[in-house]
Amino acid sequence: MAGFFIQSIWLIPCYALIGALLALPWSPAVIRKTGPRPSGYVNLLMTFLAFLHGVFALPGTWNQPAQEVIIPWLQVANLDLSIPLQISSVTVGATILVTGLNLLAQIYAVGYLEMDWGWARFYSLLALFEAGMCALVLCNSLFFSYMILEVLTLGTYLLVGLWFSQPLVVTGARDAFLTKRVGDLFLLMGVLALYPIAGTWNFTELAQWATTANIDPKVAALVGLALLAGPMGKCAQFPLHLWLDEAMEGPVPSTILRNSVVVATGAWVLVKLEPVLALSPLVMSATVYIGAVTAVGGSLIAIAQIDAKRALSYSVSAYMGLVFIAVGTHQTDAALLLVLTHALAMALLVMSSGAVIWNNITQDLTQLGGLWSRRPVSGLAFVVGAAGLLAFPPLGSFWALLKLADALWATQPVIVGIVVVVNALTAFSLTREFSLIFGGKPKQMSVRSPEVHWPMALPMMILMGFNLHVPLVLQSLSLLPDWADVNKNVASLLILSSVFGCSLAGVIYLGGIVSKPVRLPSKALQDFFAYDFYTAKLYRLTVVFSVGLVSRLISLIDRYLVDGLVNLVGLASIFGGESLKYSTSGQMQFYAFTILLGVGVLGMMVGWPFLSHLALNISL
Repeated sequence: MAGFFIQSIWLIPCYALIGALLALPWSPAVIRKTGPRPSGYVNLLMTFLAFLHGVFALPGTWNQPAQEVIIPWLQVANLDLSIPLQISSVTVGATILVTGLNLLAQIYAVGYLEMDWGWARFYSLLALFEAGMCALVLCNSLFFSYMILEVLTLGTYLLVGLWFSQPLVVTGARDAFLTKRVGDLFLLMGVLALYPIAGTWNFTELAQWATTANIDPKVAALVGLALLAGPMGKCAQFPLHLWLDEAMEGPVPSTILRNSVVVATGAWVLVKLEPVLALSPLVMSATVYIGAVTAVGGSLIAIAQIDAKRALSYSVSAYMGLVFIAVGTHQTDAALLLVLTHALAMALLVMSSGAVIWNNITQDLTQLGGLWSRRPVSGLAFVVGAAGLLAFPPLGSFWALLKLADALWATQPVIVGIVVVVNALTAFSLTREFSLIFGGKPKQMSVRSPEVHWPMALPMMILMGFNLHVPLVLQSLSLLPDWADVNKNVASLLILSSVFGCSLAGVIYLGGIVSKPVRLPSKALQDFFAYDFYTAKLYRLTVVFSVGLVSRLISLIDRYLVDGLVNLVGLASIFGGESLKYSTSGQMQFYAFTILLGVGVLGMMVGWPFLSHLALNISL
């Protein structure tokens, strides 16, 4: 039975595509009598089928070597564009994670978008995301992975711009799309440059080729940096991180997927490309530096945000930065474990924050407070999600961060220090957000704030159970170390950093010692963090200014040089035509005279060198 589900694993992305197509009849002006809700239920059913397919296929792949299924597509000359699918416990498990989180997000959306008429469009786009992510994790080709990432970029634009009647939504969708396009363009350069060197786009063959490759260091560095740019954009790494902040204009149910598994698509490709990137020490160092800057910077920026969704988005960038550090130090297993634990915990945090936003009509943290007694499910979900994201044993991220830090303890203690600092800053940020939402006294926007209804509470409770049971799942899969083998020094540092961050934020935001609102001694420093290191202004002064200057220069050249030449030819033609008009008299002798005159002028022009030479000889 498991063999059938393994051989038909390619159906998992197809379930979502079928659901997207079946939702089209409920688009506006097609089926009106039933309302848009059936489109959501159809997609829920198809996602549930995809989830079951992955669950039934997983036991047959466990402790078994990876299998590859080839789907022929195009073969021209020496170019083979067949689609290879890799079937292993990791890829099948990734499809279960994607379909499971999408299923919960769709149930959550039933309650969140209860009065919205854009169900068909929204659920179809969620299905597009599900199909794209499942196809990405199964696909074993860099070329087709790039194509899938392009589809996901388009899906991000469409989902963020779902409520396109709002100007901020349109601006956010546009900026998110254009920012991701920067990384995609460089990634395309790397993909096209790699094929002539390696002779393949298959990830497995690329890994084998990289073990014996003899390539010029400069070429390896340039190709590696180009390949690195794509995951930088997808994982919202500095300086291509602004798109995730702009994408917060989209609906919260789509943010559940975006902040958990969509950003992880770049990390997945990065892990697959690690053997190729390792050919250049410069690229690996750049990966670590980019991850470190984003991890520390994103954590600091998150603390200064007053928007609930944006505070979480910068924490996402920070944890993806830790994934970059893991890949840059050849810790791909730790990177994948970080992706798993982060996805589950962040999805729960977004659900909890979205539940508060839904019936409080605000996501400004300064206008919330005192919701712990009124919102027990949402508050408990936030606590479990925060604990699952931090190094709190025995929850999942503790083991992921421990695995990363333990491997670097003896060789790269500075990076271990960065991991500990990021964990402490994230603990401070999440405790701050919890205190501002659920602690203190109720404010005007939170006086009347009942708990959400069951379609939103149910997926939160299910995901709470998954987060609490992650250690048991990892232990059953033999992915946890024995406690006797754990580096006690690293574990103590991680636990103390979590306790320190949470305690410090609790004293500041829940105690009465520090006056509210909390401000840094220096307003310039506070604005520096609050405005994202002035990255947006830096963009305007550099990239936007340069593109605008070049555009204006090209416009001037086109208007005055190109158009000027064209207009000059046109004027000359008009003038010549008007002049010849007066020579049309109908008299034969006048035409003959005109022809002779023209022949004479032409003869003078052709024979001018000879006549000049003859005149010179006569004068001598």
